[in-house]
Amino acid sequence: MNDIQNDSGERASAATAEDAQDTAREELQRQRDQFYDLLLRKTAEFDNYRKRIERERQAVTEAAAADLIEDLLPVIDNFERALEAPAGEGDVYRRGITLIHDQLLDVLRKRGVEPIEAVGHDFDPNLHEAVTYEPAPGHRDGEVIGELRRGYTLGDRLLRAAMVKVAKA
Repeated sequence: MNDIQNDSGERASAATAEDAQDTAREELQRQRDQFYDLLLRKTAEFDNYRKRIERERQAVTEAAAADLIEDLLPVIDNFERALEAPAGEGDVYRRGITLIHDQLLDVLRKRGVEPIEAVGHDFDPNLHEAVTYEPAPGHRDGEVIGELRRGYTLGDRLLRAAMVKVAKA
Protein backbone atom coordinates (compact mmCIF):
# COMPACT_ATOMS: atom_id res chain seq x y z
CA MET A 1 0.00 0.00 0.00
CA ASN A 2 2.88 2.32 0.72
CA ASP A 3 4.04 1.77 -2.81
CA ILE A 4 0.65 2.81 -4.11
CA GLN A 5 0.66 5.91 -1.96
CA ASN A 6 4.19 6.78 -3.05
CA ASP A 7 3.25 6.22 -6.68
CA SER A 8 0.20 8.47 -6.43
CA GLY A 9 2.19 11.05 -4.50
CA GLU A 10 4.82 11.06 -7.18
CA ARG A 11 2.12 11.43 -9.84
CA ALA A 12 0.55 14.32 -7.94
CA SER A 13 3.96 15.97 -7.58
CA ALA A 14 4.65 15.49 -11.29
CA ALA A 15 1.22 16.92 -12.16
CA THR A 16 1.82 19.87 -9.86
CA ALA A 17 5.24 20.43 -11.43
CA GLU A 18 3.72 20.23 -14.94
CA ASP A 19 0.99 22.68 -13.92
CA ALA A 20 3.64 25.02 -12.55
CA GLN A 21 5.61 24.72 -15.80
CA ASP A 22 2.48 25.35 -17.86
CA THR A 23 1.67 28.40 -15.75
CA ALA A 24 5.22 29.69 -16.07
CA ARG A 25 5.16 29.04 -19.84
CA GLU A 26 1.82 30.90 -20.17
CA GLU A 27 3.20 33.79 -18.12
CA LEU A 28 6.31 33.98 -20.32
CA GLN A 29 4.18 33.90 -23.48
CA ARG A 30 1.97 36.65 -22.09
CA GLN A 31 5.04 38.78 -21.28
CA ARG A 32 6.50 38.05 -24.71
CA ASP A 33 3.25 39.18 -26.37
CA GLN A 34 3.21 42.35 -24.24
CA PHE A 35 6.82 43.18 -25.16
CA TYR A 36 6.16 42.48 -28.83
CA ASP A 37 3.10 44.75 -28.74
CA LEU A 38 5.17 47.42 -26.96
CA LEU A 39 7.90 47.07 -29.60
CA LEU A 40 5.36 47.52 -32.41
CA ARG A 41 3.86 50.60 -30.74
CA LYS A 42 7.25 52.22 -30.08
CA THR A 43 8.35 51.51 -33.66
CA ALA A 44 5.18 53.15 -35.00
CA GLU A 45 5.60 56.11 -32.64
CA PHE A 46 9.21 56.59 -33.75
CA ASP A 47 8.22 56.38 -37.41
CA ASN A 48 5.51 59.01 -36.87
CA TYR A 49 8.00 61.20 -34.99
CA ARG A 50 10.53 60.93 -37.83
CA LYS A 51 7.87 61.86 -40.42
CA ARG A 52 6.66 64.81 -38.31
CA ILE A 53 10.21 66.13 -37.87
CA GLU A 54 10.80 65.85 -41.63
CA ARG A 55 7.58 67.79 -42.37
CA GLU A 56 8.56 70.49 -39.86
CA ARG A 57 12.07 70.72 -41.34
CA GLN A 58 10.61 71.05 -44.83
CA ALA A 59 8.20 73.77 -43.66
CA VAL A 60 11.02 75.74 -42.01
CA THR A 61 13.15 75.44 -45.16
CA GLU A 62 10.28 76.63 -47.37
CA ALA A 63 9.52 79.55 -45.04
CA ALA A 64 13.17 80.64 -45.05
CA ALA A 65 13.31 80.41 -48.85
CA ALA A 66 10.07 82.38 -49.16
CA ASP A 67 11.43 85.12 -46.87
CA LEU A 68 14.59 85.44 -48.94
CA ILE A 69 12.64 85.51 -52.19
CA GLU A 70 10.26 88.16 -50.83
CA ASP A 71 13.32 90.30 -50.05
CA LEU A 72 14.56 89.87 -53.64
CA LEU A 73 11.28 90.92 -55.30
CA PRO A 74 11.90 94.69 -54.91
CA VAL A 75 15.27 94.17 -56.64
CA ILE A 76 13.46 92.58 -59.57
CA ASP A 77 11.00 95.50 -59.59
CA ASN A 78 13.91 97.95 -59.85
CA PHE A 79 15.44 95.99 -62.72
CA GLU A 80 12.09 96.09 -64.53
CA ARG A 81 11.81 99.85 -63.98
CA ALA A 82 15.32 100.30 -65.39
CA LEU A 83 14.35 98.23 -68.42
CA GLU A 84 11.26 100.40 -69.02
CA ALA A 85 13.42 103.51 -69.44
CA PRO A 86 14.09 104.56 -73.04
CA ALA A 87 17.25 102.97 -74.42
CA GLY A 88 19.94 104.73 -76.32
CA GLU A 89 21.70 103.20 -79.29
CA GLY A 90 24.37 100.69 -78.25
CA ASP A 91 23.38 101.00 -74.57
CA VAL A 92 25.80 98.62 -72.83
CA TYR A 93 24.28 99.22 -69.40
CA ARG A 94 20.82 98.23 -70.64
CA ARG A 95 22.16 94.94 -71.99
CA GLY A 96 23.87 94.27 -68.67
CA ILE A 97 20.71 95.04 -66.73
CA THR A 98 18.72 92.80 -69.07
CA LEU A 99 21.17 89.93 -68.52
CA ILE A 100 21.12 90.32 -64.74
CA HIS A 101 17.31 90.60 -64.71
CA ASP A 102 16.92 87.47 -66.84
CA GLN A 103 19.43 85.59 -64.71
CA LEU A 104 17.66 86.53 -61.50
CA LEU A 105 14.27 85.47 -62.89
CA ASP A 106 15.81 82.20 -64.07
CA VAL A 107 17.16 81.43 -60.60
CA LEU A 108 13.76 82.16 -59.04
CA ARG A 109 11.97 80.05 -61.66
CA LYS A 110 14.28 77.12 -60.85
CA ARG A 111 13.31 77.49 -57.19
CA GLY A 112 9.58 77.31 -58.04
CA VAL A 113 8.76 81.04 -58.10
CA GLU A 114 6.24 81.94 -60.79
CA PRO A 115 4.96 85.40 -61.77
CA ILE A 116 1.20 85.89 -61.58
CA GLU A 117 -0.37 86.53 -64.97
CA ALA A 118 -2.73 89.41 -64.37
CA VAL A 119 -3.47 91.52 -67.47
CA GLY A 120 -6.46 90.17 -69.38
CA HIS A 121 -7.59 87.91 -66.55
CA ASP A 122 -10.51 88.49 -64.20
CA PHE A 123 -9.69 90.21 -60.92
CA ASP A 124 -9.03 87.65 -58.17
CA PRO A 125 -8.70 89.13 -54.67
CA ASN A 126 -6.59 86.11 -53.67
CA LEU A 127 -3.94 87.01 -56.27
CA HIS A 128 -4.47 90.67 -57.09
CA GLU A 129 -4.53 93.91 -55.15
CA ALA A 130 -6.76 96.42 -56.94
CA VAL A 131 -5.22 99.89 -56.83
CA THR A 132 -7.59 101.65 -59.22
CA TYR A 133 -10.85 101.03 -61.01
CA GLU A 134 -11.09 102.78 -64.35
CA PRO A 135 -13.77 102.94 -66.99
CA ALA A 136 -12.42 100.94 -69.92
CA PRO A 137 -14.53 100.56 -73.04
CA GLY A 138 -13.93 97.24 -74.75
CA HIS A 139 -13.08 95.41 -71.50
CA ARG A 140 -15.25 93.28 -69.23
CA ASP A 141 -16.25 94.53 -65.82
CA GLY A 142 -13.65 93.21 -63.35
CA GLU A 143 -11.01 92.50 -66.01
CA VAL A 144 -7.43 93.43 -65.10
CA ILE A 145 -6.32 96.08 -67.62
CA GLY A 146 -2.96 97.04 -66.17
CA GLU A 147 -0.27 95.77 -63.85
CA LEU A 148 1.51 98.26 -61.60
CA ARG A 149 3.59 95.69 -59.73
CA ARG A 150 3.98 92.04 -60.62
CA GLY A 151 2.86 89.40 -58.14
CA TYR A 152 4.58 86.08 -57.48
CA THR A 153 3.78 82.65 -56.10
CA LEU A 154 6.06 79.97 -54.68
CA GLY A 155 4.29 76.71 -55.36
CA ASP A 156 0.84 77.19 -53.87
CA ARG A 157 1.98 79.99 -51.56
CA LEU A 158 1.36 83.61 -52.50
CA LEU A 159 4.55 85.60 -52.01
CA ARG A 160 3.18 88.93 -53.14
CA ALA A 161 -0.13 89.97 -54.71
CA ALA A 162 -0.03 91.77 -58.04
CA MET A 163 -0.97 95.48 -57.87
CA VAL A 164 -3.43 95.99 -60.73
CA LYS A 165 -5.82 98.37 -62.48
CA VAL A 166 -9.28 96.90 -62.94
CA ALA A 167 -11.86 97.77 -65.60
CA LYS A 168 -15.15 99.24 -64.43
CA ALA A 169 -18.25 98.87 -66.61
